[in-house]
Amino acid sequence: MSLIGRLIVIFIGFLAACFVGGMIIVVALLFPEFADLGAGPVDQGTLDILLGFGFIFVSGFALVPAAVIVAITEALYIRSALAYAVGGGLVGLACYLGLVPFHSDTLQFEGIVRRHLEIMTGAGIVAGVVYWLIAGRNAGAWRDPPPPRKPPPPLPSNSRPDAR
Repeated sequence: MSLIGRLIVIFIGFLAACFVGGMIIVVALLFPEFADLGAGPVDQGTLDILLGFGFIFVSGFALVPAAVIVAITEALYIRSALAYAVGGGLVGLACYLGLVPFHSDTLQFEGIVRRHLEIMTGAGIVAGVVYWLIAGRNAGAWRDPPPPRKPPPPLPSNSRPDAR
């Protein structure tokens, strides 16, 4: 039963990390537009739609790399916040490089935008820390045996039937 509970916690941690990562990406990519004082107020409905798409985008692209990081940390009982931050940064980097064209003739990525790479990696780092806060602090704990039960207290001396 503890494994099923752990999988639920991992899923909730992944969803929360994807939501925070998507929110960071949307806000960071729209920040130059927010900096223009003549733009006026931002429509809340539009921002909600953008955050939703950011969440879907991040969760769809980050599922496989994040699952690899989660499997490694669960198998090796890694509970360090730094490990999850580095893993999240690697997931963000992998998500960005998965979108950039790679030419096998020159073995180079073509068209890397440094600002976008930094945003994706930073969002991955923050998402890794959010995952650590929810699920990573107890990585591998589901395999620990339950603590031994204390023996029941002794019966009172007058509660036993006489052995005659």
